[in-house]
Amino acid sequence: MTRELLDKSYSPETVEKKWYGFWEQEKLFHAEESPPQSVSAYSIVIPPPNVTGVLHMGHALNNTLQDILCRYHRLKGDSVLWMPGTDHAGIATQNVVEKKLAAEGTDRHHLGREKFIDAVWAWRQQSGSAIINQLKRLGASCDWDRERFTMDEGLSRAVRKVFVQLYNEGLIYQGDYIINWCCRCRTALSDLEVEHEEIDGAFYHIRYPLSDGSGYLTVATTRPETMLGDTAVALHPDDERYAHIAASATVTLPLMDREIPVIRDTHVDLSTGTGALKVTPAHDPNDFEIGIRHNLPSIKVMDDDGMMTEAAGKFCGMDRFACRKAVVEALKDQGLLAQVTPHRHSVGHCYRCHTIVEPNLSLQWFVKTTPLAEKAIKAVETGKTRIIPESWTKTYYDWMHNIRDWCISRQIWWGHQIPAWTCGACGRMVVAMDTPDTCPDCHSTDLVQETDVLDTWFSSALWPFSTMGWPDQTPLLKAYYPTSVLVTAFDILFFWVARMMMMGIHFMDEIPFRDVYIHALVRDEEGKKMSKSLGNVIDPLNIIDQYGTDAFRFTLAAFAAQGRDVKMSEKRVEGYRHFINKLWNAARFALMHLEEKYADALDQQNEKALSLPDRWILSRLTQVAQQTEAAIDAYKFNEAAGAVYQFVWHELCDWYLEAIKPTLYNDGAEAEKAVTLSVLWQVFKNALVLLHPFAPFVTEEIWHALPGTKGSIMRANWPENLIPGEDPAAEADMKTVMAAITGIRNVRGEMNISPALALSVVAHPEDPQTQAVITANQALIMNLARVSDLAVDTAAQRPKAAATVLIEGAALFVKLEGIIDFSQEAARLEKEIGKLAKEMTGMTKKLENADFLEKAPPDVVAGVREKHKAMVEKRSALETTLGRIRDMME
Repeated sequence: MTRELLDKSYSPETVEKKWYGFWEQEKLFHAEESPPQSVSAYSIVIPPPNVTGVLHMGHALNNTLQDILCRYHRLKGDSVLWMPGTDHAGIATQNVVEKKLAAEGTDRHHLGREKFIDAVWAWRQQSGSAIINQLKRLGASCDWDRERFTMDEGLSRAVRKVFVQLYNEGLIYQGDYIINWCCRCRTALSDLEVEHEEIDGAFYHIRYPLSDGSGYLTVATTRPETMLGDTAVALHPDDERYAHIAASATVTLPLMDREIPVIRDTHVDLSTGTGALKVTPAHDPNDFEIGIRHNLPSIKVMDDDGMMTEAAGKFCGMDRFACRKAVVEALKDQGLLAQVTPHRHSVGHCYRCHTIVEPNLSLQWFVKTTPLAEKAIKAVETGKTRIIPESWTKTYYDWMHNIRDWCISRQIWWGHQIPAWTCGACGRMVVAMDTPDTCPDCHSTDLVQETDVLDTWFSSALWPFSTMGWPDQTPLLKAYYPTSVLVTAFDILFFWVARMMMMGIHFMDEIPFRDVYIHALVRDEEGKKMSKSLGNVIDPLNIIDQYGTDAFRFTLAAFAAQGRDVKMSEKRVEGYRHFINKLWNAARFALMHLEEKYADALDQQNEKALSLPDRWILSRLTQVAQQTEAAIDAYKFNEAAGAVYQFVWHELCDWYLEAIKPTLYNDGAEAEKAVTLSVLWQVFKNALVLLHPFAPFVTEEIWHALPGTKGSIMRANWPENLIPGEDPAAEADMKTVMAAITGIRNVRGEMNISPALALSVVAHPEDPQTQAVITANQALIMNLARVSDLAVDTAAQRPKAAATVLIEGAALFVKLEGIIDFSQEAARLEKEIGKLAKEMTGMTKKLENADFLEKAPPDVVAGVREKHKAMVEKRSALETTLGRIRDMME
């Protein structure tokens, strides 16, 4: 292959475009349909982003983690299928297109259903691929040839098949039920599609006159407009306060002059309020259940647009909130409003348009979930599916054990239209895969299809198997189902994960995934949730433009600790951009010396010819490869990224490359140089492979410049069974050498000695092993510590005016006489300590000031604390150095 030459500096944009195009062209993301039995299959289905979506931090984290897993498993030799696709996002997409139509001066009703659906498809063709292109910029190695859409023909067939089968099994039914209703979107919402927000409201205490004239029952409500549809007042059967109220008692409903019964029901909370509860079965889920138990009528006083109906009497035609005000005024006028008390409470809002949701009695389609949930619970209990972190398992059980039937119908036009037809002649309902020609009972052709569409999550629940070709029994299903892992955020554990579990087990008789990895949220650097209102949203695409994809991905992985939110800041990404640059510069240095003859040449070298740094770096490579593998297998992405980072930056770049420079530049040591370059090739090649899942672009670029490599790095082998393997003795010896070098460097730094000035050192080893190590590696220590003379003396005493460095097994005496003016240095340190003490005094007073701590913004207080802590640490270090100087002056 033609070797690439590395530019002086790394240019992410150029490199990323080049290699992503190469990967796609070479079909490197494409999974074999029927991999050989000797090859393990590994599969992930992407949580399909909404077709309306744009890349945000949640997408970036989620897809980066999935890509790390997929690239890692390819390097391990597995046949990897990462199934991509997008969700049709019923309500969200319809809202987008409706806004577009409104801007054009029309609406969906003017167009009609068929033309509106055409308009949505046209919008999807034009704008629906934006999120896919953004995922590609992130480096996502999905099998794009197999991209699916929840409304494509194959998935639509799967949806109809599931609906018809569940209906025939009695698991789908129609029923009047209290559902969450959005008056703006004019559709039902599942419980999970309702977002609760705290708002300031009020309790309205209303007097309901007893019909016999003996007094009142006072009820409290936050929604007085619904009282117009009350059909009872409920008391707890054990409430002594109302023991005198007869079982046959009634009250007169205020404003409506309708007599309604007083009933007894244990749902009433004895400890809250007056103990009298208004019952409105058509507008409250709990009241609906009470109504069923007591056979109460349900009176709808509000229509689907949030307007009051004829059943609301004189309030008919009013908006629900205008009606609330009117009802309160009317109650005041009649002396029936006892009091109004402020009340802050949680109110449901539509997750799409944020309109306040109304509980609404409506004929809807439902899935009976309890029978489906039983097997989904058992699958987790028996360990067939693991939820990671394990703490989320309890949340999963809590929800599944208390699951409610799932309302699957939506009163919108964009989505999978329910495959049910009603005969206009005889009323027979026909549920079928294909449009029926005639009614099976009366043979009439007057068949009208249900206008509702299915909840978006209905088709998403089939995603793991429908994307692989079900209901056909395809080779892809046979090879890759069940999938290996689902990577997702906790907020769709119930929306999606639980429903996929239920549907997968029911229709495939097998779990949809073996593992569920639930990652945390990406927050800002202070731990606050990102939101437009706070102005702290970080756009992933801007970050990629500024710092490159690899730096961004590495940041996400490095902070993706299980159960802990990712605190994201540009400063952190900038730090990992420095890491990418460090790797790039190291590669340019290595490539100045490496030739093809050193590729895979290590096994031809005599192990005894390896230097201590060679043995050490090979041992560390073996360990880091094992650590990284174990961490990725356990979904500990931060530990995996941390291990590779530490190895590449600190061990390979900071120590090994510096240690071998004398060898590389010694023209008289060709044999030694050949051994070292064989080691360097082996280590650098495998370091790139270890890094590739996290930083795919820069590693591919360097890979193509490295002599002796073939094809793409994506086809490389994960480093396993490396030769010569772990070498504990080399690691122990190198630890001694590095401690000596670091100790001498620290003295130089603390004493403010110029790096150009060579020092004289005496080593006093305490045991033969340490003596042997220091003696054998004198040249290495002298070179890296900038030492002109290193004497090894078991009988050495500390010379006058020498700094002492203590390491395990030895003391090092760094001679400083004539190097620094001790009196002058002591005076300088005393002056700096005094200046620091003054600054700290003012800061300490501030932190002891309760007024400041209470009134200053939290981030300001935190900043002062951090600065104070840094000053304390600096003063401690200066005082330690001053103490050492005074010791040397004695």
